[in-house]
Amino acid sequence: MPKFSIALGIIFIAMGLYGYFGISSESITALIPTFFGIPLMILGWLGLNEKYLKHAMHGAAVLILLGFAGTVGGLFKFFRMLGGAEMERPAAVTVQAIMAILCLIFLVFAVKSFIDARRNRQE
Repeated sequence: MPKFSIALGIIFIAMGLYGYFGISSESITALIPTFFGIPLMILGWLGLNEKYLKHAMHGAAVLILLGFAGTVGGLFKFFRMLGGAEMERPAAVTVQAIMAILCLIFLVFAVKSFIDARRNRQE
């Protein structure tokens, strides 16, 4: 999970920088994925040390849960946009939807990892 956290952090940082510099530098909100990616990458890096693994990955899961909660609305807007609805900022909606999906994927793997770790500890 730590390597996945680092990779996802890098993806979020790239998404935020692309959203700000590539699509629209009008609003600092385009950097929100970057603001999630930096601490996620740091938590992943900390998780590479076995001593901090448990706490770092739980912190990453909480951070990603907050990210998912904040972007899930963009996922619904994205599906409405695919259905033909007009959106004011379609690029922002697309970035939110991608971030929501990536957060959900991470959460699924994190929960599975936590369950597996508990089972291995009990055996």
